[in-house]
Amino acid sequence: MIGTRWIPWKFILKRAARSYGVMDPLALLARLRRFAQPSEVHEPIELLRAGIVFHARGLVNAKAIQFNLDWIWPYWVERQFNPSDPSFIPRAFAFSHVNLTHRNWTALGLPDVPVYPIVDPRGLVTPHTDGWSLDFWVVGGDGHPLIPSKLPEIRQIWRNSPGLVLRTDSVSEGRRLTTDATVRMRQGTPCLMVRARAEAVTRSWLAVTVRPYNPEGIQFVEKIEYHEDLPGWTINSDSRVELDQAPQRLFFSNYREGDVLHKLQGAGGTPETSDMDCDVGMATSAALFELGARGSRQVCVTVPLQGEPAQGKRPKAVPSPGTWDETLEDMASLQVPDSRVRFLYEASVKTLLLLSASEVVPGPYTYRRFWYRDACFMIQALLAAGFVKRSGRLLETFRLRQKRSGHFQSQGGEWDSNGQVLWIADRFQQASGTILEGKWLESLMRGGEWIQRKRTRPDLSKRHAGLLPAGFSAEHLGPNDFYYWDDFWGLAGLEAAARLAGRSGLSKRQEKFSEYAQDLRRCLFQSLDLVCGPTTRGAIPASPYRRMDAGAVGSLVADYPLAITEPADTRIGRTVEFLLENCFQSGAFFQDMIHSGINIYLTLAMAQTLLRMGDGRYLALMSTVADLASSTGQWPEAIHPFTDGGCMGDGQHGWAAAEWVMMVRNCFVREEGEGLVIGSGVAPAWIEGPEEVSFGFTPTAHGPVRVFLEREQASLLLTVEARWEEGAPALTVRVPCHEARLHRETPETRQYELVRCA
Repeated sequence: MIGTRWIPWKFILKRAARSYGVMDPLALLARLRRFAQPSEVHEPIELLRAGIVFHARGLVNAKAIQFNLDWIWPYWVERQFNPSDPSFIPRAFAFSHVNLTHRNWTALGLPDVPVYPIVDPRGLVTPHTDGWSLDFWVVGGDGHPLIPSKLPEIRQIWRNSPGLVLRTDSVSEGRRLTTDATVRMRQGTPCLMVRARAEAVTRSWLAVTVRPYNPEGIQFVEKIEYHEDLPGWTINSDSRVELDQAPQRLFFSNYREGDVLHKLQGAGGTPETSDMDCDVGMATSAALFELGARGSRQVCVTVPLQGEPAQGKRPKAVPSPGTWDETLEDMASLQVPDSRVRFLYEASVKTLLLLSASEVVPGPYTYRRFWYRDACFMIQALLAAGFVKRSGRLLETFRLRQKRSGHFQSQGGEWDSNGQVLWIADRFQQASGTILEGKWLESLMRGGEWIQRKRTRPDLSKRHAGLLPAGFSAEHLGPNDFYYWDDFWGLAGLEAAARLAGRSGLSKRQEKFSEYAQDLRRCLFQSLDLVCGPTTRGAIPASPYRRMDAGAVGSLVADYPLAITEPADTRIGRTVEFLLENCFQSGAFFQDMIHSGINIYLTLAMAQTLLRMGDGRYLALMSTVADLASSTGQWPEAIHPFTDGGCMGDGQHGWAAAEWVMMVRNCFVREEGEGLVIGSGVAPAWIEGPEEVSFGFTPTAHGPVRVFLEREQASLLLTVEARWEEGAPALTVRVPCHEARLHRETPETRQYELVRCA
């Protein structure tokens, strides 16, 4: 049998392209690759696969939506397809129609239960990942129906009382619709529960509707069946929707009959059928509940999430699900008079807990898959917020994904992940006091060896001599190149490997990794000396072969979080100034590459660098980021500069939540060298009034620390309370606009009087 490798694929493709009069795909691909540095991995197959799925949905959207604008569509469609709205996008030459203006949603769930129903900004509920949705309307009577997706404004809040509940409140023309959505366990199965309440001054009906789409677009519904014995539907023969009472009216429709809304005029008539099939996959249904004599009605809808990973199907490492109150007992508490800052901190912590059930995922929907990069940033924040045991459990799963080569690979062409894993393992060891041993330690040692083997030869007469090879890296930096981002992470990883080996008594390995790190540091800074000249105005570009552009933001990792450079390093400072002058939009960092939107986690990373430099402009960046958060306390990966809606990635991004947690924590307690910097980011407005301002306990390399500020008569006192592991480290109190004078001291407490500077 002739192997497929002997088939002349290139010749066949070229011949076929020529016969159909289209461009040779191989020639096109070769041209495209000339824009990048030669690399062993050109386009990560994982991202190509995800892109194909994403745009396949977009092709279906193109066929289904624009020719049926008389349907009720999700909020993003109602805005993006409206020519009078700033969100409008022309569609003439668009390959596919995808959500590029309002990628916003909020997840519901329970700690340690990896199910993530999502709710969009107008209350559309999608119970299952990438599934169909439920929508709620008020119809009938006089005037237009209340359709939340068509309203210009609604009120939506995410609260923890008694569980994680998302409330959507819509009002229009004398009608009000309120939905409370949450997830609760029922006999060992997680269930989405939605309580809908409608009010109206005229005769109206509360409509519970099944919709063949979600916040990304069309999701086929081919069959809907209604069951009278246990009121509710079965969708596509496998998903149940339970109603707590039987509806007075029931309607069905398919694609050719149009949206079920068209059958609800006056809510008259009787149901013609109890099910609906649609070969197009656009079946819809509506259950109507008449508002009573008082003009109100409440209906409860339950969707068992048995199709998702549930209690009996979780990995062994995942504990039994607890309540939110139990889980949040470990959280480092924040007290500041700015309620918005406090709310965003608590919402961000809950997002991190939601997205770290069986493994860390950076989003509940589009990004519901594992990347080491996002996971390490999110675990850093979980550690800072006090969740040490959870962080350790999550870290232990990393080695199960490691390649035989020692590579911690989540996608092809990324060379930063090994450094990130070693760095976060070292952070965990310092914060927990745990000595890593056995298979986990050996896995980390192999990860360090992989970094050294992956480097290019240090004797090359090239700007990248001794650095990591060209790769895709963090995809928002640009095409394949020799990214300094990768090298700074590689250096941090080798230094972490040396410390990990040393703490475990592996002196020879410690010495070896220290030598590797010193050599990489020499090569890295030698490259920077060659590159950071007049062309870059002394700043650090993304790679040795790039001019200054938005990708340079990746080079700031040398400052935060790695602290490879000193606090006010000249080259870091010039990089920040370049980005502030050339890459900002509406007061935040605008990433031109890939994201084409305002990026929250990169804006906060820049704020961290400004904080470390002692530059007060960090406060303006924090304020802008807070203003860009949704009413539920969430940020998408990138934000549209005009709509303020998501334009890239997941609508609830874990890395963004992680950076807000780290920003708040470092305002109070920041680790610098062998000591701690206290209060350097405490905003002057927080301490103007009589309220206590505090944060902690937060784990550090020296032990858990709590910082609080309070007024005692005419004095402003700052207290550092700690449980030091081996005695107090050097403490530097640096509250803006104040001088600190030691007031009193005990083995575990230091109190300072703060005197306002002239």
